[in-house]
Amino acid sequence: MHLQSHQGLRGTVLDRSIKEIADYVLTGGVVGQVFLAAKGVDLGKPNMDYLEKKELMSLLPGIKALIQEYPDKIKTPQDLAVEVHGKRKEISVNELPTEYPIYDIGTKTVDDYVKTIRKAKSIVISGPMGVYEKKEFSFGTKRILEEIANSKAFSLAGGGHTISAIEEFGLTKKISYVSTAGGALIEFLMGKKLPGVVALEKAAAKTT
Repeated sequence: MHLQSHQGLRGTVLDRSIKEIADYVLTGGVVGQVFLAAKGVDLGKPNMDYLEKKELMSLLPGIKALIQEYPDKIKTPQDLAVEVHGKRKEISVNELPTEYPIYDIGTKTVDDYVKTIRKAKSIVISGPMGVYEKKEFSFGTKRILEEIANSKAFSLAGGGHTISAIEEFGLTKKISYVSTAGGALIEFLMGKKLPGVVALEKAAAKTT
C-alpha cells in the first residue's frame, strides 16, 4: 500500500507504483485534492487557485487516465476538513465547491483508510494527509500515522514533510524504516532512475 505525496505525481513514477507495486494508493493532502479535481470535482476558488499556483493543474489529464485505468486501486477522500473563521469544519465531497481552504481529510475518509491499512502487509508513506502543523487539522495525518505505527505491516517512510510529521507525533521508533535520504529513496523504490545511481551504474560498466 502506498500513501502518496505530490512530488510523486510527476512523470510515470506513480503509474509504475500502481501497476507493479501498490495494491492501493490512499490520497490525501494536496494529492487528494488533485485527484478529486481530476475526477471533475470543483474544489472551490481558493483550492483550485492553490493547485494552479503549484503548477499541478497540467497533471489532471494524466491523473484522470490513471483513475480510469485503476479505479479500484486509487482511493480519494470522501470528506474533507476546511477552515472556517479559524475553526475546523468537515464537509462531504458532495458539498463542494467551498469558499474555504481545505486543510485535512475528514473522519469518514480516515475510517475508510484505516480499514485498508489494517489489511496491508507493507506500507510506503510519502506525504501527510493535510496541514498537520495546524492543531485543528492534524487529525487526519496523526490518525493515519498512528494506525500505521501500530500495525504489524512493514512501514517505510520518506520525504521531509513525512518525517517531520512522524517526529511531531512521536512515532519514529514505531515506523519500520525512516529514510533520511528523503523522497529519493521512495522514488527509487517506485522505479524512478536517480541521477546518482545512473552515474554509478555507468562508472561500474566502464570498469568491467
